[in-house]
Amino acid sequence: MEFHRSDSSSSPSSSMPTPNTTDPKKPSTDPMHSWWESVSKARSRIHALAAILPSSSHDPLSSLADSDRPALSLLSSSAAYAAVSASLSGSHSDPLCHWLYDTFLSADPHLRLVVLSFVPLLTGLYLSRIHSPEPPSLAGFEAVLLALYAAETRSRNGKPLLVTIPDLSHPSIYHAPLRKPQSLSPPSVGLISPPLEPQLGVKSTKRPAIVGVALHSFFSQISHMPAWSKLDFCQFAAAWAGSAPCPCRNQFDDATIPEHNEIRDAKGERIPLPWEILQPSLRILGHCLLGPLNSQDVKDAASFAVRCLYARASHDLVPQAILATRSLIQLDVRTAEAAKANAGSNSNSNTPTKVKKPEILLVSK
Repeated sequence: MEFHRSDSSSSPSSSMPTPNTTDPKKPSTDPMHSWWESVSKARSRIHALAAILPSSSHDPLSSLADSDRPALSLLSSSAAYAAVSASLSGSHSDPLCHWLYDTFLSADPHLRLVVLSFVPLLTGLYLSRIHSPEPPSLAGFEAVLLALYAAETRSRNGKPLLVTIPDLSHPSIYHAPLRKPQSLSPPSVGLISPPLEPQLGVKSTKRPAIVGVALHSFFSQISHMPAWSKLDFCQFAAAWAGSAPCPCRNQFDDATIPEHNEIRDAKGERIPLPWEILQPSLRILGHCLLGPLNSQDVKDAASFAVRCLYARASHDLVPQAILATRSLIQLDVRTAEAAKANAGSNSNSNTPTKVKKPEILLVSK
């Protein structure tokens, strides 16, 4: 298989492995054997990672390999994530890209979660660098993206991603009318993603679709993703939109809610944002913004990124992007107002009040 960085670029050498398109071997029926095989595979991948990272990362990674759940320990290690982030180049010879590629093809579900946790970093760096005036060779990034795309293509099996839109004539999405009309109209169906076509390389015309599939894969497992991975994505999304101050960014915020015009860390550069990339990005930001278990740092970063994307969509005059980002902003504003009202009621309930004397009723005999 050949990997193309763009239409005009030459393909890298064939030393990068080809994504496995066959089904993985069936696991053993013995639960203990399957567990030990998974642990051994995870420890092997962690030791392989330690061999290509700086020596300062060896001790933390060794402790992760010795745990009972090494793959999940690696997933929840911010130190390991930072070490990979600092060394990732994306070139064809980048050993970390080879490690991510081989680890994803291992088909172990927990190891795949580890690879997916690096999707925000990988796509963020890739899109920022590929749109630079003189883009470097990023064949390593593209090989990992193609592996994610190939896995999703097999999973969908030639079918599109659809969503059934609720009938607003019903009292709620959980109820149907007692008396059904004689002529039932077919349910409204929305298209999230068309059927995927196999790709042998990352051509410029197919790049948004391939990156969008990688972001969708991240979103599909976002409840398992660590906070620093989500935070990375929010910062990249703000930079992709262009984080320069703009008055329309805060036009829906109430005066009592802190403005989002403070300077924040932004990663990457302003880039083109076709719908194939913007749609999964907004789904990720929606989770980061409204997920109840997310940290406040993640929610604040998502709030800032959504407002940046709204300003970008308003300037680019993209109706569907304006509607989507505006809806997320309004949900964010209402959530902030509800939290403020709840905090006020809690403070009032904690105010000491004078105890009333019990009433005495006089009854005549």
